[in-house]
Amino acid sequence: MSTIAQPARAGARRARTASRRRSWVLSGGVVWIVVFAVLLAGVVATNVAVLRLNLQLDETGRERTDLKNDIAGLRAEISSAAAATRIERLARGELGLHEVEPEDTTYIELDK
Repeated sequence: MSTIAQPARAGARRARTASRRRSWVLSGGVVWIVVFAVLLAGVVATNVAVLRLNLQLDETGRERTDLKNDIAGLRAEISSAAAATRIERLARGELGLHEVEPEDTTYIELDK
Protein backbone atom coordinates (compact mmCIF):
# COMPACT_ATOMS: atom_id res chain seq x y z
CA MET A 1 0.00 0.00 0.00
CA SER A 2 2.78 2.33 0.71
CA THR A 3 4.18 2.07 -2.79
CA ILE A 4 0.87 2.93 -4.37
CA ALA A 5 0.21 5.88 -2.09
CA GLN A 6 3.53 7.57 -2.74
CA PRO A 7 3.11 8.06 -6.50
CA ALA A 8 -0.29 9.59 -5.86
CA ARG A 9 1.30 12.14 -3.53
CA ALA A 10 4.03 12.97 -6.01
CA GLY A 11 1.42 13.53 -8.73
CA ALA A 12 -0.49 15.90 -6.47
CA ARG A 13 2.69 17.84 -5.75
CA ARG A 14 3.43 18.11 -9.44
CA ALA A 15 -0.09 19.39 -10.11
CA ARG A 16 0.27 21.99 -7.39
CA THR A 17 3.68 23.09 -8.69
CA ALA A 18 2.36 23.29 -12.23
CA SER A 19 -0.62 25.39 -11.13
CA ARG A 20 1.72 27.66 -9.16
CA ARG A 21 3.91 28.07 -12.22
CA ARG A 22 0.90 28.85 -14.37
CA SER A 23 -0.32 31.48 -11.91
CA TRP A 24 3.18 32.97 -11.76
CA VAL A 25 3.39 33.06 -15.55
CA LEU A 26 -0.03 34.68 -15.73
CA SER A 27 0.87 37.25 -13.10
CA GLY A 28 4.16 37.87 -14.92
CA GLY A 29 2.19 38.48 -18.12
CA VAL A 30 -0.01 40.96 -16.31
CA VAL A 31 3.10 42.71 -15.02
CA TRP A 32 4.48 43.01 -18.55
CA ILE A 33 1.17 44.37 -19.82
CA VAL A 34 1.20 46.99 -17.08
CA VAL A 35 4.82 47.88 -17.85
CA PHE A 36 4.08 48.30 -21.55
CA ALA A 37 0.95 50.33 -20.78
CA VAL A 38 2.98 52.70 -18.59
CA LEU A 39 5.65 53.02 -21.28
CA LEU A 40 3.01 53.70 -23.92
CA ALA A 41 1.39 56.35 -21.71
CA GLY A 42 4.82 57.97 -21.32
CA VAL A 43 5.34 58.05 -25.08
CA VAL A 44 1.91 59.59 -25.63
CA ALA A 45 2.52 62.21 -22.92
CA THR A 46 5.87 63.07 -24.51
CA ASN A 47 4.24 63.46 -27.94
CA VAL A 48 1.56 65.74 -26.51
CA ALA A 49 4.22 67.88 -24.83
CA VAL A 50 6.18 68.13 -28.10
CA LEU A 51 3.04 69.16 -30.00
CA ARG A 52 2.30 71.88 -27.44
CA LEU A 53 5.86 73.18 -27.71
CA ASN A 54 5.56 73.23 -31.52
CA LEU A 55 2.37 75.31 -31.26
CA GLN A 56 4.11 77.75 -28.93
CA LEU A 57 7.08 77.90 -31.31
CA ASP A 58 4.79 78.68 -34.26
CA GLU A 59 3.06 81.45 -32.29
CA THR A 60 6.42 82.89 -31.26
CA GLY A 61 7.58 82.79 -34.89
CA ARG A 62 4.47 84.71 -35.98
CA GLU A 63 5.03 87.30 -33.25
CA ARG A 64 8.66 87.63 -34.33
CA THR A 65 7.64 88.21 -37.94
CA ASP A 66 5.08 90.82 -36.88
CA LEU A 67 7.68 92.60 -34.75
CA LYS A 68 10.18 92.60 -37.63
CA ASN A 69 7.54 94.15 -39.89
CA ASP A 70 6.76 96.79 -37.25
CA ILE A 71 10.46 97.59 -36.88
CA ALA A 72 10.84 97.94 -40.65
CA GLY A 73 7.86 100.32 -40.76
CA LEU A 74 9.23 102.41 -37.91
CA ARG A 75 12.65 102.59 -39.56
CA ALA A 76 11.00 103.81 -42.76
CA GLU A 77 9.16 106.52 -40.79
CA ILE A 78 12.37 107.58 -39.07
CA SER A 79 14.16 107.65 -42.39
CA SER A 80 11.53 109.82 -44.05
CA ALA A 81 11.37 112.14 -41.03
CA ALA A 82 15.16 112.45 -41.01
CA ALA A 83 15.15 113.14 -44.74
CA ALA A 84 12.59 115.96 -44.33
CA THR A 85 14.60 117.48 -41.50
CA ARG A 86 17.82 117.18 -43.53
CA ILE A 87 16.22 118.79 -46.59
CA GLU A 88 14.88 121.65 -44.48
CA ARG A 89 18.30 122.17 -42.86
CA LEU A 90 20.02 122.21 -46.26
CA ALA A 91 17.46 124.66 -47.65
CA ARG A 92 18.00 127.07 -44.78
CA GLY A 93 21.77 126.74 -44.59
CA GLU A 94 23.01 126.40 -48.13
CA LEU A 95 20.25 128.12 -50.08
CA GLY A 96 19.48 130.83 -47.55
CA LEU A 97 15.79 130.02 -47.44
CA HIS A 98 13.87 130.71 -44.28
CA GLU A 99 10.36 130.14 -43.07
CA VAL A 100 7.96 132.93 -44.01
CA GLU A 101 4.59 133.47 -42.44
CA PRO A 102 1.85 134.49 -44.89
CA GLU A 103 0.85 138.13 -44.62
CA ASP A 104 -2.61 137.79 -46.04
CA THR A 105 -4.85 134.73 -46.17
CA THR A 106 -7.51 134.39 -48.84
CA TYR A 107 -10.22 131.76 -48.80
CA ILE A 108 -11.98 130.62 -51.97
CA GLU A 109 -15.40 129.01 -51.90
CA LEU A 110 -15.99 126.30 -54.46
CA ASP A 111 -19.42 125.48 -55.84
CA LYS A 112 -20.37 121.86 -55.69
